[in-house]
Amino acid sequence: MPNSSSPVALITGGARGIGLGIAERLAGEGYRLILNGVRTETEVAPVLDGLRDRKSVDVHYCQGDVSLAADRERMIAETRSAFGRLDVLVNNAGITSPGRKDILEADEASFDRVIGINLKGGFFLTQLAANWMIEQRRHDPEQRMCVVNISSVSSEIVSVNRGDYCLTKAAIGMATKLWAVRLAEFGIDVYEVRPGVIESDMTAGVTEKYDRLIAEGLTHERRWGKPEDVGRAVATLVRGDIPYATGQVLKIDGGMTIRAM
Repeated sequence: MPNSSSPVALITGGARGIGLGIAERLAGEGYRLILNGVRTETEVAPVLDGLRDRKSVDVHYCQGDVSLAADRERMIAETRSAFGRLDVLVNNAGITSPGRKDILEADEASFDRVIGINLKGGFFLTQLAANWMIEQRRHDPEQRMCVVNISSVSSEIVSVNRGDYCLTKAAIGMATKLWAVRLAEFGIDVYEVRPGVIESDMTAGVTEKYDRLIAEGLTHERRWGKPEDVGRAVATLVRGDIPYATGQVLKIDGGMTIRAM
C-alpha cells in the first residue's frame, strides 16, 4: 500500500473510459488517486474496489460537476483533506455534443453545457490546482508536478454535427500553452494528450460507424484506440520521461492525423 509520501493524482472523469485507463496506469506507477465524476460513489463502487483490489491503490472519490465552481473547489478541498498534497492534475472530464446537431441547428443551451464541462471546468480547476502546486513547490522545490489536458483529434478535424465539441478541444490546445508559459517559472510542466478514436462510453453509440471507417483506413494502425493507450502516454509525461517539452502535444491516434497519398 502506498504511504503518505506517495504522489497524488487528481483525475476528472476518472472512473470510466479514458479517465479510468489513466487511473489504472498511474495506480501502477504508485500514485494515490482522487477520482472525480458525476455519478454517485455507490454507482462507481465496483470501479473503486477494483482499483483497490488489483492495484493496491489508495483511492478517494469526489462526486462533482467540473463546470460548477463550488464542485471544483470541493475537489481541491477533498484532495487536501484526504492526501494533503497534489502532484498531478489530469483534466479529462468531457462530454460530446448533446444530440450531435448540425451547426445550422445547434442550440445555445447545449453549447454552453459543452463549453462549461470541456473547457471552462478544466481551465479553472487548473487555476485552483496550480496555485496549490506553487505553494507546495515553495516548501519542496524538488517535488515533481504537472498538469495534463486530454483533448481530441477533433481539435483539428472538423465534425459539423459536433461544432461545440470541436471548439472546446481546439481551445484546450491554447489553454495548454497558456498554462505551460505561466507555470514554467515554477517548474510545473503542462501537456496536452490528443487521443483519436478510443473505445469508451463516449464512442459506444457509433461503434458500427468507426468499425467501418477504421477498416477502410481512417487510422494507419487499423484498430480502435484503448483507454490504456492513453493511460500509458499520460504516465510517460507524468514520470518526466519526455523532458524539456512543456506545452507540447502528444497524439495518441494511430496515425489518424497523418496525411498520406
